[in-house]
Amino acid sequence: MIKNCFLFISSLLLLCSCVKKIESNKVVICIPVYGQSLALGEEAQRVTDLDSLSNYANGRIVTESLNHDFGYFGNDNIKKNIKKLIGYKKRAFELSIYNMARILSDNTSQDTIICIFPGGQGATTIANLSKGSVPYQSFINNIASAHQESVSRGWSFYVTAICWMQGESDIVDYPETNYQVLIKKIWKDMNADILQITQQTDSIPFICYQANSLSRAEHFHANNYICKETEVPQTFVNLLNSDKWFWASGPTYPYSCVKEKIHINAWGQQQIGSLAAKSVLNILRRKERCMGLIPKTVSINGNNVCITLNIPSPPLIIDTIQVNKVNNYGFSVINDNNCNIIKSVYINNNGIIVECKESPRNCFVRYAVNGDYMKSGRLHGPRGNLRDTENNWCYQFNILCK
Repeated sequence: MIKNCFLFISSLLLLCSCVKKIESNKVVICIPVYGQSLALGEEAQRVTDLDSLSNYANGRIVTESLNHDFGYFGNDNIKKNIKKLIGYKKRAFELSIYNMARILSDNTSQDTIICIFPGGQGATTIANLSKGSVPYQSFINNIASAHQESVSRGWSFYVTAICWMQGESDIVDYPETNYQVLIKKIWKDMNADILQITQQTDSIPFICYQANSLSRAEHFHANNYICKETEVPQTFVNLLNSDKWFWASGPTYPYSCVKEKIHINAWGQQQIGSLAAKSVLNILRRKERCMGLIPKTVSINGNNVCITLNIPSPPLIIDTIQVNKVNNYGFSVINDNNCNIIKSVYINNNGIIVECKESPRNCFVRYAVNGDYMKSGRLHGPRGNLRDTENNWCYQFNILCK
């Protein structure tokens, strides 16, 4: 009897040891989103039957607590936890990272845990989301908590990328800051703070969408030669062209916005998430950087502007179905008299030819710099009709022709 009992206990301990060993082989890849209200999924009513993240990928999708609870988002942890406890649904919205995580779960091994969560604060400029702010510290704390919980379970933990969704407030509020300087600084600060936590050696890329809220800015006019409102969208184009740590998801204009205001709907959030997933998979597989559909070079040939583009999935397509048709498919050429001198536009192999009524030298060639006052989205907001075969839509841009 004693012998049988001893054998039973020994077998049980061996089984527990094996289970612990299996569990210890898990690898957590963390891809949170940080920014303002679009990062938090404001107003995006759920289109996914998602009461618990445990319903997907055999429970391999988790939050910052490495559990399956989701819901109220905020920087006050006490308030957040109380509202989660009572099932408060007002801020349990569709997020881009949900769809991203689902795609990643289908393309990674069963030993991979995908950790996602949002951070940031609505209606906030980049300066007020930078290091030293409450949202920034809350975001870093969430990463630290996820890392600590992973370590306690014997799991490896890496922050693979951060999805950046911010910029609307810096367009419409005219904060008089240099957006490109600030976003590079916040990338540097986040890397320093997160790498100190995780001890990983690889730097952490930013996967960038593009804010397209120009026509909600008080002083915006599409034909203004100096167009301050384009600084933020153009920053993303500049960084995608020049900085290896910035990867693409896509612009927001191809999607519908709730009440045509500022927040893309749930379907749009899912599309942004699917684009982000492509970048994450390439990062994990150490493949070519996803730069998005962006202009590479702009040159002048007589009265024509010749634009070459980075095209993820050729050929180029003019689409007036998903995005409501706009004059000259969203292109314009503005001279220093605030006049649009464009004549016509057409696709030429891997680029665009913009014909002008006169020389475009020292003019700004623009794309998706238009839109009805206070409107956003694919119907009446700032938009263009250019995409590739995989629904990579061209990023909004404003470039001087020299």
